[in-house]
Amino acid sequence: IVLLMKKAAEHVPAERLWVNPDCGLKTRDWAEVKPALTAMVKASRVLRNDLVS
Repeated sequence: IVLLMKKAAEHVPAERLWVNPDCGLKTRDWAEVKPALTAMVKASRVLRNDLVS
């Protein structure tokens, strides 16, 4: 996820870059959704730290 977000950040200004979890999670149960959302949050934090420093 981080690599994809970094590629997007090369083309989209950071203030306009959003991580959108609407990728089929509505049709899954919580056991599948929670790890996916956790990974997105972790990746977002990594990218934020990289962009700030």
